[in-house]
Amino acid sequence: MDLLHSALKKIKTINEKWYVTAQAQLDNLTKPRGSLGRLEEFAKRLVAISENPVPELDKKVVFIFVGDHGVVEEGVSAFPKEVTRQMVFNFLCGGAGINVIARHAGAEIVVVDIGVDYDFGNINGLVSKKVVMGTKNIRKGPAMTKDEAFKCIEVGIEFANEYTEKGYKIFAAGDMGIANTTPSSAIAAVLTGKPVSEVTGKGTGIGDEVLKNKIRAIEDAISLNKPNPSDPLDVLTKVGGAEIGGIAGLIIGAAANKVPVVIDGFISTAGALIAYCLNPEVKDYMFAAHNSMEIGHEVMLHKIGLKPILDLELRLGEGTGATLAMLIIEAGLKIYKEMATFEEAKVSKQ
Repeated sequence: MDLLHSALKKIKTINEKWYVTAQAQLDNLTKPRGSLGRLEEFAKRLVAISENPVPELDKKVVFIFVGDHGVVEEGVSAFPKEVTRQMVFNFLCGGAGINVIARHAGAEIVVVDIGVDYDFGNINGLVSKKVVMGTKNIRKGPAMTKDEAFKCIEVGIEFANEYTEKGYKIFAAGDMGIANTTPSSAIAAVLTGKPVSEVTGKGTGIGDEVLKNKIRAIEDAISLNKPNPSDPLDVLTKVGGAEIGGIAGLIIGAAANKVPVVIDGFISTAGALIAYCLNPEVKDYMFAAHNSMEIGHEVMLHKIGLKPILDLELRLGEGTGATLAMLIIEAGLKIYKEMATFEEAKVSKQ
């Protein structure tokens, strides 16, 4: 609890002078002002977040928080829960979508078992930070205890602290967990005030009848557990997930350490929404990677006040969208640092 509260207190409003500094450099590059659109925005934000006029993105890391969900027994997913642990082995062998994209982006991957209902033992490459052996079925009671929810968040903060000390300059928040769109939809509904039906999609590709059942399950979970919309920790405890808490903690820790963090899709953004409701200042340290196919994703991004970078009809998770967006963010920084000024290129401004 102390780690969470101290991290929340460390988060500061970004100093506007760094935006001014970056804007002056951008306006002196050989192009019409503002002509590179959001690429210029990304460069300015990196300068302001890092408080460095020439920031680096030489060390990038993607965290994949993995957890199981008791609500899977309600038939809300197209896949059985065994797929969660099977995908962990796939990540470790380098065969998943995120592995391919991370290699392309030059980013490292850290796979974190924060709540898988399986004993992996000691496996090379897997970081065990297990808080729960899967959450409980939210249709029958709270997902976890308040202490467990705190611990999930603090796991994320610890990673942010550790990897900041190791010199990593940008984080991406990924996830894996069969049925985790169900708690994410519950979080979205409670914290945005939208009806469950307006924030619940087909996840792994379920049919219309299963979707109706999924919506009923979420409505029942909210009705039974009565999560307090003014208390994000209560929401995480009652209808959330371990990996969602880990992502929330990573974002809080990133903001506390002045490190940019790229959020991925629906589940990652549920974690971001928890973090935002704990301290709205985290918004300035986040980049929204993309707008996923899940209907509740845009609702959560709007609540936080973030504009997605990409719209590629993605719905995989794992951090795939966030890692792709890293490449675009890095392109903005390279424009800022490597493009010639008018004086250097001997190009007239007029």
